[in-house]
Amino acid sequence: MKAEIIAVGTEILLGQIVNTNGPFVSKRLADLGIDVYFEETVGDNEERLKQTISLAAKRSDLVVLLGGLGPTKDDLTKQTVARYLNKPLIEDAAAIQKITRFYKETRRPMTENNRLQALYIAGSHPLKNSTGFAVGIFYQNEEGPDFLLLPGPPGELKPMFTQVVQPLLQKAYFKDHHLYSRVLRFFGIGESLLVTKLADLIDHQSNPTIAPYAKTSEVTLRLTASSRNEHVAKKLLDEVEQKIQSRVGEYLYGYGDQNSLVNVVVNLLEQKKLTISAAESLTAGAFQAMLADVPGVSSVFAGGAVTYSNEAKMKLLKIPAEVLVTEGAVSAQTAKLMASAIKNQLGTQIGISFTGVAGPDELEGNAVGTVWIGLAFKDQPVEARLFHFSNARPYIRERSVLTGLDWLRHELIK
Repeated sequence: MKAEIIAVGTEILLGQIVNTNGPFVSKRLADLGIDVYFEETVGDNEERLKQTISLAAKRSDLVVLLGGLGPTKDDLTKQTVARYLNKPLIEDAAAIQKITRFYKETRRPMTENNRLQALYIAGSHPLKNSTGFAVGIFYQNEEGPDFLLLPGPPGELKPMFTQVVQPLLQKAYFKDHHLYSRVLRFFGIGESLLVTKLADLIDHQSNPTIAPYAKTSEVTLRLTASSRNEHVAKKLLDEVEQKIQSRVGEYLYGYGDQNSLVNVVVNLLEQKKLTISAAESLTAGAFQAMLADVPGVSSVFAGGAVTYSNEAKMKLLKIPAEVLVTEGAVSAQTAKLMASAIKNQLGTQIGISFTGVAGPDELEGNAVGTVWIGLAFKDQPVEARLFHFSNARPYIRERSVLTGLDWLRHELIK
């Protein structure tokens, strides 16, 4: 099933607000097994909105319109769709009762235009707005695409979609089937390469569906199976995951919408009963801050040092001056000594270090993005690995931290 999203609002086109509703709705539709093929933004202009709706109706099975359901003159969405469908607007009794009660209780005069928020298209399903006044609309159209109209404020749209729209679409399109999803999380491989390696699986997907999402420094795959039976759905998901793992399993680090690489590493440290400390130069404490964001991390994280300057490396970690002069701060030797020093000083089983060039200028003849990560892991020989990251300074620092976490993860699952 093909869906299309139309965000309505001149303020979006002018850059005055960011459309966060589009990604939210796209993701939720994908969870249901509905693919979003197009997404547009159109201003508060009836003629342009009508043209956009007409185009969407020719190529999509479901047209989702976001915003423009309020009481002001530039809120034109439901009126324009109603005219396109040649249907009248009628008043929802429960919605108008809620609006009038609000103005009565707050002792404020209710202007007539507020009644617009209670209108919905004749023959459609009015959608209850638990956090606002504007009624949502779901119109199933025998002669063309279905229409879903949602309010613009995220605080109204998101609860409406979760509480009302999602079960309604499930019932309308999938009847007695239920959808079961599994999220696979990958690090160390870009979306383009991941999709290339899985191209035939994605191109020929049916049930389960495979939906890739690129996130900051990682990629996720959402697998969604449709079935009357949870056991059958799990078998379908297991089968497609096995095919995926056979190709890119080395990059798979975990599961779930709310998971993260740092959560996985902390859980592994807790399971292994191992403690860690860190010495950071270019990352300036970012690794330690990421660890500290995980509740309960104090059982495995002892602390660390931020040794940004050479003086700090010598004073706090006792790195010999001659190493910094001959090898350089950005070197394998320095990274090894930093990791070993912090491990010994804090008495942990693991020490990790980060030193490199985040930019904007070169350092010691090393290009921006040159990063050494050192790892002193239990009784194993201390290692240092060289990485070259591109892009802006914040990305280089974040990528360094996540790469260190991924190295740790691999060591912890051996």
